Amino acid sequence: MSGQAITRAGPLHATALSAIHARAFPEGEYWDARIIAGQLSQPGVFGLIDTRGGMILARLAADEAEVLTVAVVPERRQQGLGGSLVAAAAEEARQRGAARIFLEVSTRNPAARGLYQRLGFTQVGRRRAYYADGSDALVLSKRLGEKNVLF
Repeated sequence: MSGQAITRAGPLHATALSAIHARAFPEGEYWDARIIAGQLSQPGVFGLIDTRGGMILARLAADEAEVLTVAVVPERRQQGLGGSLVAAAAEEARQRGAARIFLEVSTRNPAARGLYQRLGFTQVGRRRAYYADGSDALVLSKRLGEKNVLF
């Protein structure tokens, strides 16, 4: 796991994960504890929490992984937490047999787009008007090879 503050999270962590998610997303767009616990109860879904104020949920299916959501509280952004969480989730997925990881990012989120580009993700698709604000989602992917510095 990347970073000592990052630990695995299960359904019992749903309240803490939801609190981070609620602080990171606008009203009506964040996931409550019930939704997060439900996700974490699904086969192949795993979560990680960064005690400094970040969380990520991902799902593994066959040899592919998908980031379901990633959140960092506002006062901890631009400090490397998001990158550490994505890298830790990618490594967890790789260890579980994933060869590739996918995620979606809003065209209106330049900070996240820049982070994912620095982490080596490339665009493989686009979902029109995917988000509540009407913005498109860019579908990004990264191949998970042997363990290295980022993954």
